[in-house]
Amino acid sequence: MRRECTRLRADQTVGAALEWLQANPPSERIVYFYVVGGEGRLEGVVPTRRLLLARPDCPLAEAMVRQPVALPEGATVREACELFLQHRFLALPVVDAERRLVGVVDVELYTEGLENLSDDRQRNELFQRIGVRVAGHAHADPGQSPLTAFRRRFPWLSCNLVGGLLAAFLAGAFEDTLARTASLALFFPVVLNLAESVSSQSVSLTVHLLQGQRPNWKELPGQLRRELVTGLLLGSACGLAVGLVALAWLGLPRVAVALLGGIAGGVALSAVLGLTVPLVLRLLRLDPRVAAGPVVLAGVDVVTILLYLNLARWLLD
Repeated sequence: MRRECTRLRADQTVGAALEWLQANPPSERIVYFYVVGGEGRLEGVVPTRRLLLARPDCPLAEAMVRQPVALPEGATVREACELFLQHRFLALPVVDAERRLVGVVDVELYTEGLENLSDDRQRNELFQRIGVRVAGHAHADPGQSPLTAFRRRFPWLSCNLVGGLLAAFLAGAFEDTLARTASLALFFPVVLNLAESVSSQSVSLTVHLLQGQRPNWKELPGQLRRELVTGLLLGSACGLAVGLVALAWLGLPRVAVALLGGIAGGVALSAVLGLTVPLVLRLLRLDPRVAAGPVVLAGVDVVTILLYLNLARWLLD
């Protein structure tokens, strides 16, 4: 980062800021003007166009964009690059733990690096660092041996093995219920597939939002509520459709209700798991892009089977 960056004060007006800039011409290239408050804490950013066109008597605090996107001082180059790709900014402020402005990183850092990427292998390596895979390449590293790829991927795949076996054992525990109404087993694929699909959507959205950012735990309860309501709406719609088909096909109202409740509850819980697991993995310093999918799918299978069969047993009893 560049530690030399022009700082404007939040208590200045636009006119006073322009006069100060004319008296103290910045030595560095200016992309955005950053506004600081007490003890140098970053409070906002003023794009150059807005600074030039605002009324001279307008306070900077009114002209600036509040709560700007900023890089923590301990962020890596990879996290900075992900933020540039996500927000399309030309520069990013760097702040310390007290949100004091300590420097600026601009997009030149990456354009200079891109000029040296003369072959496909180098470009692919850069894409891998920022989490982008080039279409048409089956492996992340063309020179990686099958044994190495196996060692990297099997531990997370084992989550699906454990989850699938546990779901099978749980289904065995409900053997009496399945024996009484064997048609319950006919709908296992659709019940599990719907829950797994919604969990995969939630994981993908959460991983995308986490690129270059650390989890915001203050916003987590609101995000969980929104995802739970979304999951309930999706599950209710899908469960109603499947339940109506089961009712018309088999003529068993209790099986139809079990499907409605099992799918609605399973999909809602799957959406919450898809949001929560990537956040926990990031907190544990694990890569959620690799680990979140298998872990969530294993949990979704177990939770959905339990909910569906317990509801069916209660209705049939």
